Amino acid sequence: MPSAASRIAVVTGASSGIGAATARQLAAAGYRVVLTARRKDRIEALAEEINAAGHQATAYPLDVTDRAAVDEFATAFKTIGVLVNNAGGALGADPVATGDPADWRTMYETNVIGTLNVTQALLPKLEASGDGTIVVVSSTAGHGTYEGGAGYVAAKHGEHVLAETLRLEIVGKPIRVIEIAPGMVKTDEFALTRFGGDETKASKVYEGVAEPLTADDVADTITWTVTRPSHVNVDLLVLRPRAQASNTKVHRDL
Repeated sequence: MPSAASRIAVVTGASSGIGAATARQLAAAGYRVVLTARRKDRIEALAEEINAAGHQATAYPLDVTDRAAVDEFATAFKTIGVLVNNAGGALGADPVATGDPADWRTMYETNVIGTLNVTQALLPKLEASGDGTIVVVSSTAGHGTYEGGAGYVAAKHGEHVLAETLRLEIVGKPIRVIEIAPGMVKTDEFALTRFGGDETKASKVYEGVAEPLTADDVADTITWTVTRPSHVNVDLLVLRPRAQASNTKVHRDL
């Protein structure tokens, strides 16, 4: 059980997928979770579900790209123990030659600037706890390139470098910095959002893959890293389904 000073865990992008699963698992592990996302109805329903299960959760609608809103959100806390930077996502799969600059900008703002905004705003609160943990949920896209993914890959490389640099800069402070880089994860929304709601294109991402990772698989990994003893920092953890050897090498039963 986490100490009283570090029992609050903030999870961004908590309205679905990995964020929602992480909120559920951290709550079950004894944290009072604060759910943030733009979709107010989703996080309120999730908070109600978690509280009904006998745990503690609060919903706070938030757009992580809105710095003024993020700063206002941070004033609600004296200390927090855990920040899970999960908000992000991919848009499009066009080559560099025809990629939409607006999509690139949106991905960079959400994945990189959003992570920067929340981390900067809550860093003093994490340090004040005396035992803080920052988790950055990046992607294997942040560690290798693939055709048709340059915009998302660039954003996730930026998020990876943010986490890696922060780890160097605050060493000696009572804060861990953990990066979780999932590979192929099948959720209800990720691929569908990426392809503008095109269900046919979205389904092809997972076609023939018997067991892609689930949101719960990733949430379980996040919760494991967070609940290690305070002196243990899992700097970087890459996880993929067994069928995926790299971003471009996937076994499919077709």
